[in-house]
Amino acid sequence: MKKLKEKLRISLNGIYPEHEINSLFYMVMEHLTGLTRQQLLFNSGLSLNSDQFDTFCIIVDRLNRKEPIQYILGEGEFYGLRFKLAPGVLIPRGETEELVELIIKDYTGQSPKVLDIGSGSGCIPVVLKKHLPMGEVYSCDISSTALEIAQANSTLNQTEITFFEYDILSAKSIPYSLFDVIVSNPPYVTEKEKEHMESLVLEHEPHLALFVPDNDPLLFYRAILQKAELLLKKGGAIYFEINEAYGCEVESLFNSYGFFAELYADIQGKPRFAKGVYQ
Repeated sequence: MKKLKEKLRISLNGIYPEHEINSLFYMVMEHLTGLTRQQLLFNSGLSLNSDQFDTFCIIVDRLNRKEPIQYILGEGEFYGLRFKLAPGVLIPRGETEELVELIIKDYTGQSPKVLDIGSGSGCIPVVLKKHLPMGEVYSCDISSTALEIAQANSTLNQTEITFFEYDILSAKSIPYSLFDVIVSNPPYVTEKEKEHMESLVLEHEPHLALFVPDNDPLLFYRAILQKAELLLKKGGAIYFEINEAYGCEVESLFNSYGFFAELYADIQGKPRFAKGVYQ
């Protein structure tokens, strides 16, 4: 274990910070051995067999090329659950865990009808169904690849969710209605913000799920709110993950469509979430 960790540290030195290399090491070892991090800590004399070591070396080489560890391993964790991941779907972030936490707190013990717009890996609808088991959950995405992975993750985590292909920017209506909750983590990074992003994200994650035009940063929020009257029950709520630079604008947009809006800060104190209740 000590030699393997040192090999990884030397290989990735200068590419990742020390604390991240340590985290990557245990993610790789958990994947290769099937042991938890705690079990690995108590098995410091553990060795890999030749096949495992060959795989370890391949993973290290791919990490050197700055491929996301979640795509290399084909899986990741979100809100305590395991999810299959692959190029073509966005890697779930910690901020989005905070988004689902808001909804879970508001609806625990209830049976809401929920629509998630932008399935991605399925992390939002799967976690909501898992923690609101009496609820009815629907989820849509423009990408058939994303929907396949989302459905696989629903099966993996033993949840029943209705997935369907849909482009929220289209004029076509959504074939379901009367939702209590709509949730979305849509593309919200402007093109001009690309220069400040890590190559790890820019070179590997789907731009379709990340970026909006500089001249219309609220594109997806507006498209969702335009359809809300036909989708949402009176008193229903919409939850958005947002770009911290446009909190006031999203709040004003909510108000213009007849919603009472609130902004919520993420764990770093940045305005990251918006909730609107339909009046």
